[in-house]
Amino acid sequence: MTGDIRINPSILAADFVNMQAELARIASADFVHVDVMDNHFVPNLTFGPQMVERIQATSPVPLDVHLMISDPDRWAPGYAEVGAASVTFHLEAATDPVALARRLRAIGSRAGVAVKPATPVEGLFEVLDEFDQILVMTVEPGFGGQSFMADQMPKLARLHDEARRRGSQVWLQVDGGISESTIAQAAEAGADTFVAGSAVFGAAEPDRAITALRRLGADHHRH
Repeated sequence: MTGDIRINPSILAADFVNMQAELARIASADFVHVDVMDNHFVPNLTFGPQMVERIQATSPVPLDVHLMISDPDRWAPGYAEVGAASVTFHLEAATDPVALARRLRAIGSRAGVAVKPATPVEGLFEVLDEFDQILVMTVEPGFGGQSFMADQMPKLARLHDEARRRGSQVWLQVDGGISESTIAQAAEAGADTFVAGSAVFGAAEPDRAITALRRLGADHHRH
């Protein structure tokens, strides 16, 4: 049963110049993960709203936008307005995470909140159902190609067990260093939604890589 496992390839690992062709290579993915970086919250610069709108227009699958930006309270709603299916902002950057999540949902997007490796998740326990997705970063956000941080697994497991205890339907996403060699650890800790960059776009057949990752995630998923 792989229906509850989602594979969201990260276009950070794609060829930006041939974006439409790259998106066509991942038609079997659940979402395409789009990292928006502002060179302020993280030391890198990627896409802004206009590029995301173009990706939205050409993508065969819905957009899972990850905002690694300062002041998401101001900027995040614009990404929902251009049609992103899911918009995730960072807990560390938001002034009022719950109000922002409610605003994203009101526009029609799924609302996600992300936490950096050093950020505890216990503060989210009382408000789990305000979010559709919680993203536990398994690298320090900012650049693709980093190594998976296994020390984030206890945090993910605590989040999973708390969500299960409360009957929450929140998705638990991991992003950073996810590959066929690391996805089992993340699934065992409770992740159900996996961002993979080079493990998908670096494969000769990205759709086959997506299928393999989805199967591994399902085989190891924590219940």
